[in-house]
Amino acid sequence: MSTIEARLAELGITLPTPTAPLANYVPFVRSGNLVFVSGQIPVGPNGIEYVGKLGLDADLDTGRAAARLCAINLIAQVKAAIGDLEKLVRVVKLTGFVNATGDFTDHPKVINGASDLMVEVFGDRGRHSRSALGAAGLPFGVAAEVEGIFEVA
Repeated sequence: MSTIEARLAELGITLPTPTAPLANYVPFVRSGNLVFVSGQIPVGPNGIEYVGKLGLDADLDTGRAAARLCAINLIAQVKAAIGDLEKLVRVVKLTGFVNATGDFTDHPKVINGASDLMVEVFGDRGRHSRSALGAAGLPFGVAAEVEGIFEVA
């Protein structure tokens, strides 16, 4: 078992089979040594999880949990793209979108759910640049969506 796979197991994380796109796009694109992963929503074993709008009917913990699950799905897509997670050189950038009211201002705290997981799983290779943005709405009413750019060997 690889170091990263062992770390995922220690964290109690089983990577899901990546979901297929629901529109006219691909889940990831590899260009040279970069993998660009399309936005991932919080889909778990029972389907879509963590629906709601932060500042209205979803709280910060719900948002963080949604972003964390998005990050798990990002990792699953990276594994599908490169086969072996040990080939991951670095998480380059995450962009997180938070379904929020206009007066909600804790977008970075929500997206920390994804950022923190990347560092837990990949250590220093998981430290990345990031943007955290609010959105008036997200697909299926989910609380968060996260996309990523990854450097691979």
